[in-house]
Amino acid sequence: MATKLTGLWVPLITPFKDGAVDHASYERLVDHYLSFGVDGLFPLGTTGESPALDPGEIDELVARTVARAGTTPVFVGVGGNATAKVEKELKRLERHRFAGIVSVCPYYNRPSQDGLIEHFKAVAGATDREVLIYNIPYRTAVNLSNDSLLELARVPNIVGVKDSSGSIAQSLDLLARKPADFAVLTGEDALFFTMMANGAEGGILAASHLMTERFVSVARAFARNDLAAARTAWAPLARLVPLLFAEANPMPIKHCLWRRGLIESPECRLPLMRISETLASRLDGLLAERLAA
Repeated sequence: MATKLTGLWVPLITPFKDGAVDHASYERLVDHYLSFGVDGLFPLGTTGESPALDPGEIDELVARTVARAGTTPVFVGVGGNATAKVEKELKRLERHRFAGIVSVCPYYNRPSQDGLIEHFKAVAGATDREVLIYNIPYRTAVNLSNDSLLELARVPNIVGVKDSSGSIAQSLDLLARKPADFAVLTGEDALFFTMMANGAEGGILAASHLMTERFVSVARAFARNDLAAARTAWAPLARLVPLLFAEANPMPIKHCLWRRGLIESPECRLPLMRISETLASRLDGLLAERLAA
């Protein structure tokens, strides 16, 4: 059965403590977000620091996510810039019962549009799971064009895109041209309201680790065509989102989760470290204001 790719999906962080994955904090986080009724979970993305994890850690995180998610769909981050290696990783993980994958555009080697198309066709052909393409030129140095994406939408198990193109014009053009059964979930946190108002199915938003209930409320309001309620729910998020990306993701988010007691440490793995004292002070102030409201 096809996964319902709508609403709010959380791209989960990976908590660390003293250099190791903190599984207790991770499972507490998963339960926390499920309690808000989020529509999907996405472990092992950029926010989850997947390049810094070894295969054993990846296996354990996938297993624990699927075990706790219940009926909530899980799409696992499986991508890279060498097609054969992505295919091999898919085969390695296929014993886990997750619904699909989120696969980022190949980074660093800057393939042509033809190369991108052939890469994703090969990835989709290597799995029976659903595939959500992740287009984020800001990190990959390559932009999957709408023409290329719409060609890939013809592949049966390529079901949508996490759209972080960075271009509102490109995103709106995609929404205008996409097939009805192809999901556009924005990855541009600051544009969640705007993209939903223009017909996006939902969002995969790192910022939704905080004030999750508000993000869920925005998605639910749009689902019932209540623009006024969506605007009311979105208003306080407009202040939060820019601060969470003022320094490299997920450092600010981990700081906030640590301050709230949801994880044991704000630790990231090198080359990421901790946020600056200036940003920490600003985030602490915003959190205190939020808790006092």
